Amino acid sequence: MLVVDHLTRRFGANIAVDNASFAVERPMMIGIIGASGAGKSTLLRMMNRLTDASEGEIRFEGRNVLALRGNDKRMWQSDCAMIFQQFNLVPRMDVVSNVLHGTLARRSTLASMFNLYPREDIHRAIDILARLGIAEHAAKRAEALSGGQQQRVAIARALMQDPKVILADEPIASLDPMNAQIVMEALRRIHDEDGRMVIANLHTLDTARRYCDRVIGMRAGRIVFDGTPAQLTTGVARDIYGAGAEFSESATSTELRDPVALTEIRQAEVSV
Repeated sequence: MLVVDHLTRRFGANIAVDNASFAVERPMMIGIIGASGAGKSTLLRMMNRLTDASEGEIRFEGRNVLALRGNDKRMWQSDCAMIFQQFNLVPRMDVVSNVLHGTLARRSTLASMFNLYPREDIHRAIDILARLGIAEHAAKRAEALSGGQQQRVAIARALMQDPKVILADEPIASLDPMNAQIVMEALRRIHDEDGRMVIANLHTLDTARRYCDRVIGMRAGRIVFDGTPAQLTTGVARDIYGAGAEFSESATSTELRDPVALTEIRQAEVSV
């Protein structure tokens, strides 16, 4: 269904993603974990064609995504919806209009310029908002909502595209624990109820274990783990985050100075 084959992205002398390969044979909910700078966001951006690859292939249902151009590329970006950490909403626009922006890829330029939407699309947008528990905010400006509510609007916009794949780049990194749980439960329901593939970059091991069917760990641009949540042990966490066995507070390596990595590994030690 989805094949990432020897995918590499270079930025000058720096390699952000290094020869990454994995295959997904059926719709799953997949978590990608790793310390800051591991290459997680670049990987997702290449999959969505927001960033070009230096080498390798991405194939979906037998089609080479990286070879798509023009309208074919835009249609892929509609089939492969992207959700961002910072929501990417239009703050002064009402919520339902933000959701309706998910239909832009299939609308004419004239209709887009004048914000002309078919009645059935408006009803569908409100139905999606209701599914996510925020229909009562449809007429409000997006900027009036909390961060968790705005992220659910972003999810609703993605669903308006009727995608086959949803990519979520750190969807809960800026949210408090309660809203993070609401957003992750929404993504999990979308996978379970709609049969859509969901791939999410995540910072916490516990989140990956709780919500994902499969976990991919990245370190320095390379995939160093690919397995089930049950296989995500303390030893695996060390491999992903690069911490020494003693987890010393006085450690001086770059990886150990990363507060996210330290938090992740300590969570793993407690949880395993």
